[in-house]
Amino acid sequence: MFERYTEKARRVIFFARYEASQFGCPEIEAEHLLLGLLREDKALTNRFIHSHGSVESIRKAIEQHTTIREKTSTSVDLPVSNESKRVLAYAAEEAEKLGHKHIGTEHLLLGLLREEKCFAATLLKERGIELAKVREELARVAHVSEVGGAQVPQDMSQDLTQAAIDGQLESVVGREAEIDAVIEVLAGYRNGNPILVGEPGSGRTAIVSALAQRIADGNVPAFLVEKRILLFDTALGSSSGRIMLREKMQASEKLVSEDGETILFIGNLRSLLEPSSVFLPWGPGRILRQSPLQGKIRCIATSTPKEFEECMRQAQWLSERFRAIYVRPFNESETLEVLKARRQSYEKFHEVTYSDEALAAAVNESGRYLADRVLPGKALQLIDAAGARVKLRQPAEHPEAAEIRKRINFIVRRRDTSIQNHEFEKARFYSEEERKERERLKNLQKGDKVPDASSSVVTAQDVEQVIARWSEYPYSGSQ
Repeated sequence: MFERYTEKARRVIFFARYEASQFGCPEIEAEHLLLGLLREDKALTNRFIHSHGSVESIRKAIEQHTTIREKTSTSVDLPVSNESKRVLAYAAEEAEKLGHKHIGTEHLLLGLLREEKCFAATLLKERGIELAKVREELARVAHVSEVGGAQVPQDMSQDLTQAAIDGQLESVVGREAEIDAVIEVLAGYRNGNPILVGEPGSGRTAIVSALAQRIADGNVPAFLVEKRILLFDTALGSSSGRIMLREKMQASEKLVSEDGETILFIGNLRSLLEPSSVFLPWGPGRILRQSPLQGKIRCIATSTPKEFEECMRQAQWLSERFRAIYVRPFNESETLEVLKARRQSYEKFHEVTYSDEALAAAVNESGRYLADRVLPGKALQLIDAAGARVKLRQPAEHPEAAEIRKRINFIVRRRDTSIQNHEFEKARFYSEEERKERERLKNLQKGDKVPDASSSVVTAQDVEQVIARWSEYPYSGSQ
């Protein structure tokens, strides 16, 4: 039955079975398929459901609508209800209409919307998700197969708004004035494209991330609520990757210029001008120069002051499309607040603890001895390097913990294979085994068997040692 389904679509069915068993339902209903879709493909659902709160409200509504019974054992193979069978049949029809060989999560969403009288469709419509609009957008966007299809490298393309929804962006503090200025420029009819002008490390990219977070939180004016910020990094990727990126942008150029929902974050302003850029002669550089499209496309770029002046002399049309927002470096007290806000992220990544003295030293000493860089960037680089240095001092993982991790990886591979082969009973078994092994690892890490590394604290001395490697810093401590 599921031969044509992509792996993600199969996972939706698997999670739908699990949701039905947790509610004690005798069959897999359409609302369980919706819960499986929300769980498995956040990129798709958040593309149309633009608020994390709305996603959570769907689950709560389903819980309130459902008569909760005793949980069904996950070993029971629950049947699909007649309503859900129609949803799956509609999904197959939508895939055929779009000319897609495989049935993916996007087709399941269309199938739910076509089953108009089901509770899942009602919930989606209440949140402004209409069948015609979803079908139209999916038809306009080039379909990329989940099975063996060529995809744009992830290091060259990233949906920052989606990353914000998923909680992947770091905290940004002290840039409210610059963020408000970006919003003001984006609201304009002419010169509606902001350029963030500042030295490397001053926080230009952080401002764009903060805007994406505001959009994800719904804390923006009405004209930005439906926007998404898409980052293209032309400095990365192979030549074949650039060709794929060019093909994707060619396919989506009409969508970008007409639907007005995408804000392109180009990064380096010079990318719009260099002949070797993947954006020319047909990409945003061309679109931005076409006066009939004035106001329909928005682009955010960054530049250093020197490059900004050079680009403006080289291409006068930039001054007709862009407006500069100057990003000042932070002072030491502001930088310290940034480090405190980012501390948890760096601690989690490096598995260390930063002392308050280390953060203060990173601010003070980088200001004295790293004169060629600006705050807060150079202080963040410093605590990152100090964290890496301390991480290398930590003792090796306990052999028993290492064995558990190997077993978890093995179980996860088996579970994924079982889902791919439609062996949902095995998949449930492996999911339970994974849960048990992760619990074992958690208990082991809490217990006495795993040594508590006293060397896992980043101190001011560690910061000074890093500076000693980077500059002619008069540090005489042990290296």
